[in-house]
Amino acid sequence: MTEWKEYKLGEIAEIVGGGTPDTSNKEYWGGNIPWLTPKDLTGYNKIFISSGERFITEEGLDNSSTKLLPQGAVLLSSRAPIGYVAIASNPICTNQGFKSIICNKDIVDNLYMYYWIKNNTELLQSLGTGTTFAEISGSVVKSIDISLPLLPEQICIASILSSLDDKIDLLHRENKTLEAMAETLFRQWFIEEAKEDWEEGKLGDIISVKGGTTPSTREPHFWNGDIAWTSPRDVTTLNGLYLFETEKKITQKGLEQISSGLLPAGTLLMSSRAPVGVLAFSEIPIAINQGYIAILDDKGYEKEFIYLWLKANMDTIHSYSNGSTFMEISKSAFKSLDISIPSKGEVECFVSEIKPYFDKIRINEKQIQTLIQQRDSLLPKLMSGEVKI
Repeated sequence: MTEWKEYKLGEIAEIVGGGTPDTSNKEYWGGNIPWLTPKDLTGYNKIFISSGERFITEEGLDNSSTKLLPQGAVLLSSRAPIGYVAIASNPICTNQGFKSIICNKDIVDNLYMYYWIKNNTELLQSLGTGTTFAEISGSVVKSIDISLPLLPEQICIASILSSLDDKIDLLHRENKTLEAMAETLFRQWFIEEAKEDWEEGKLGDIISVKGGTTPSTREPHFWNGDIAWTSPRDVTTLNGLYLFETEKKITQKGLEQISSGLLPAGTLLMSSRAPVGVLAFSEIPIAINQGYIAILDDKGYEKEFIYLWLKANMDTIHSYSNGSTFMEISKSAFKSLDISIPSKGEVECFVSEIKPYFDKIRINEKQIQTLIQQRDSLLPKLMSGEVKI
């Protein structure tokens, strides 16, 4: 690392805060200037971002503390939470939850800076202070130590990492296309060309459902075993359709606390609260908590058909949800959903046509996992100089 040099972040970049135009003034909102909050980066897995949910006007920009950041600015969330990051693909504004970084291009590459933040998220979070929520100030960001190789090496390192991210993004986009194709065929077969002689029934007529629970967290002998146990967090953070692993595992004694037991690989999971309606196929035998409805295709109607039916009827599912603290749908309400039931032969013929799409999505998601592991293994080694270019 003889060619690496130590800097303070403020020596190699301009640190820019953000702001929020007066939300009561309609003249400030609905323009054509993209304006971000940290929420816009929640679950965002791409390097570049062009806009978020909201836009402001020139008047909003001129009458608030937000700044128009240039294309290429590194957008770092500085509170609620700390450490989300993306690069502006066009001029963009942010709220006060960002400390954005405009790199000195003669010293530091902005794509390298993006990956440096990715590799140092825990460091950034450790620098946060505050009682309501942790936050890092502009002065703290400016004082952060950063060690940099020469600019050509930075560009090379960033190129290696971004090539992996590009492959991951390509596979995600392919999967979205494949799923959209399956959804289009579903609408054609079962909505546009629905038959009048199909039996009217309830969803519970063609599936079985299971619920789960959480073994007592006060009993250590229930936890840290080798049995996969899932809460909705596993699927809300999945960014995919197939669940290959879970954050937590339980023991055999923990499993004995769950009446639904160990559900088979291939079970279709739907979060029943916080939020309602996130879907995933479990690729492993799995135990579930109380935040799920587990769906078994044990009555002759394949899970891919059920998945697409649920996607097409998600608004109805949400309308059956209720609750004061958070919205939730019960198993009984779920099973009572109305459905026009096609014949098993029709469903079998349909699934034979769309099954290759799901198989390809699954293969792609396995490849995505491998690429993510490669990237995450390389990232700290490249950023520390352990692996030489």
